[in-house]
Parts: sequence; structure tokens; C-alpha cells
Amino acid sequence: MKRARLIYNPSSGREHVKKYLPYILETLEKAGYEASAHATTGKDCATRAARAACDRQFDLIVAAGGDGTINEVVQGMVNQPHRPALGILPGGTTNDFARALNLPKSIPDACKVIVEGRKVTADVGQVGDSCFINIAAGGTLTELTYEVPSRLKTMIGQLAYYVKGFEKLPRIKPTAVKISYDGKVFEGEIMLFLVANTNSIGGFEKLAPKATINDGKFDLMILKKTNLADVVRVVTSALRGEHITDDRVIYTQAAEIDIQAGEEMLLNLDGEYGGKLPSRFVNLHRHIDLMLSKEPLACLGEKDLNDEND
Repeated sequence: MKRARLIYNPSSGREHVKKYLPYILETLEKAGYEASAHATTGKDCATRAARAACDRQFDLIVAAGGDGTINEVVQGMVNQPHRPALGILPGGTTNDFARALNLPKSIPDACKVIVEGRKVTADVGQVGDSCFINIAAGGTLTELTYEVPSRLKTMIGQLAYYVKGFEKLPRIKPTAVKISYDGKVFEGEIMLFLVANTNSIGGFEKLAPKATINDGKFDLMILKKTNLADVVRVVTSALRGEHITDDRVIYTQAAEIDIQAGEEMLLNLDGEYGGKLPSRFVNLHRHIDLMLSKEPLACLGEKDLNDEND
């Protein structure tokens, strides 16, 4: 019999994942899995649980929680000799990665994708001993994610990030960097950089509009030094995906990226603290199998058949 290991964060989002625990396990059992569950208890707990599931040759890992929980699970799976397929049940505040994969918001519907969907092999980003499945970022603006208390995120959700973001705007300052990517080099002051594996970042679904999860390349976006008014303008245009033609923005694709900073710059990996620069980003091409919908998906570069007939 196939075996499935559910790794869930009991406190993520509005704590609704644990309310569905019996339903999730029953759904997996009906699909032919011998199912078991592991509740995380702190930092890196999900990583250890995922690594143990790999060692024990499970067929499926289901990560239930927010982007941080998913990141920890992927961290435990990367470069393991045996890597189970990965299913995702979104239960966090922003659920950027789940949104990029067009996964349903409801637990029952997301469970259906896991047991009835298709298996797609996706890229993973590696940074030293760490990894990311969705986004790596650096710059003053990205650091607001560390300043939002978990209780505030639970109470008001994604709005918590916007509240902190507006508080931080007056303190945004540029940082001198050297960014090397696939034989090219940028040197100068920047407001932020993004290394994206998908198109959904911080609630923005058009920030990296050309990103796909299995093409072997990251989408690199650099916002050059600019004033506060232009930061707001670029962010506004990003809502429509129009920022990539702005002369203050560099938008390109690369398989390997090296970033060095002239002063301290913190690294954000999938919304969590990822250490400090310098960093080298390497694309692990088609490294982990994801359970996704059978419908056409933008994250795979697929067009909906109805779009082609418009």
C-alpha cells in the first residue's frame, strides 16, 4: 500500500488546517494511502519531518500551512536520494506559492487536487545550504515580513503586511550591490531584488509575469535606486504587470545568480529570514514532483483553451 505523510502547522493562518485533520486523513485513506500526520512544534520541525519521510520512503508528503511551512518541507526534501511527491494544502496568511499553482483555497478542494490531479516536476532554488520554492528577495522593503507578529497575521491576514509596509516606506533606502547573472553584471544601488520561481509574490500575481516553475530559470527583477514617489509608482504599475518595461527596473531570466552587497542586506526566502548576503542562487531544474490540477496552468506556461479561442 502507498503511504502518505501529512506535515501540518497547527497554528498557521487562522488555525483551520487542524480542524480538517480527520477529513484530510480520511481523503488520503480513500485514495489508497496509508496516512499518518505530524504536527509541527517549532522552527525546522517540518524540515526534520520531511527528511524523515524521505528516509522512510513515503510515496507522498502533504504540506499543510503557509509559505514558511512549505519552505521547511521542501528544505527537508531537497537533494534527498528518495523524494516523495509533494501535495500542498494552503493554510497560511498569503499562500503565495499555492496561489501561483492555482490551488483551491478550501481544504476539501485542495485535497481533491492532491488525490485526483497530475504530477508535475518543478524547479527548486538553492542558496548555500538553504532553498526556496517560490521567491528569494533582498532589500529594505522585503524586511517587513520579519516585523509582522504571528498573532497579527492570524487576526487580520494579508492586511498585516500592507500595514507594516506603509509604516516602513519612509525608511526605505538603497543598497550598493554587484549582481552577476548568466554572464552579465549589474553594479549600482538598488531598492530591492527578487529571484522568482513563480509569478505570485507577496500577494502580487504579476510581479514576475513570465515565471514558470519548470523552465530551469529564475525570473530576476531589480528595482534600481529611486525616490519614494517612484517606488510607489512602480509598485502601483506592478499590480498590472507593467513595471517590467520601466527604466528603473531590470527584468530578466537566469539559471545562476550571484549577489554581493556593499553593506548588510538580509535575505528573504519564501517569506522567511534566509540569512545575509552574499549569496549564490542555483536553479535545481525539475527537482521535486508537485501534485497539481489537470486544468491548464499559467505556472507551467500553459494557456487555457478558452483563451486561445478569444
